[in-house]
Amino acid sequence: DYVVVKMIPDNRLPPRHLHSVHTGKTFAVIKWESPYDSPDQDMLYAVAVKDLVRKTDKIYKVKTRNSTVEYTIKKLEPGGKYHVIVQLGNMSKESSMKINTVPLSAPDALKIITENDHILLFWKSLALKESNFNESRGYEIHMFDSLMNITAYLGNTTENFFKVSNLKIGHNYSFTVRARCLYSGQMCGEPATLLYDELGTGEDSSSTKNGRSTDVAAIVVPVLFLLLVSLGIGFVVLYMRHRRLQNSFTAFANSHYSSRLGSAIFSSGDDLGDEDDEAPMITGFSDDVPMVIA
Repeated sequence: DYVVVKMIPDNRLPPRHLHSVHTGKTFAVIKWESPYDSPDQDMLYAVAVKDLVRKTDKIYKVKTRNSTVEYTIKKLEPGGKYHVIVQLGNMSKESSMKINTVPLSAPDALKIITENDHILLFWKSLALKESNFNESRGYEIHMFDSLMNITAYLGNTTENFFKVSNLKIGHNYSFTVRARCLYSGQMCGEPATLLYDELGTGEDSSSTKNGRSTDVAAIVVPVLFLLLVSLGIGFVVLYMRHRRLQNSFTAFANSHYSSRLGSAIFSSGDDLGDEDDEAPMITGFSDDVPMVIA
């Protein structure tokens, strides 16, 4: 025996498993599930988007019968902060989440040109790679003095260069350039950072590290190679000298070898001196002794 039970749908329940699937600069894809499985009719959802920076609200309506709902929120701003609320159209219980859009990219090719009493910062226009950026928005420039441990706001510009004066000798500076923030230091672009040392040469931090590591490698590798070659030559010379001495000793020992005794015979200096004393001394030849030539 069995009984079939059909639960009565409760439209007062909130949507389930609300989460963000993908977030871009001007859009966000969100996803959720219906309050109960397998809806038997179309369900109307209200998607409220609250801009936490501008303090504005927008409401979108989504009508579907699917158990899983995916929706794309458009016309967002890069670097923005939003609070998203999803609930049924009858104002049932809600599900909410917060999302942050991707900020604008950092300007490319940030460089420094040194003049007599000032420096000039140059960079590429951000509009070349960011379709959402308008040059009228401009850029803002910050400076960090590592010696004084102070960060200063230098100003903003709609150009692609900026003049910096009154730099102190012996101080190291870091300059950052980014798309200008829109509201109270929010909705800013990613910063491009450039180091400026006391000698007046601007260097990108990433290129400086790579350049230094390359220079060190260019010095260390040849030195290690020369050391290895020198060690190899030294081993060869020692080996040749060892072979030469071994061959000389072998030849000397063979020349004094006695096959009768089965060993080599070496004479000391004293023995040689005694033989010289016992040998008769040749004083000369007489005229009356005939010389025979064989």
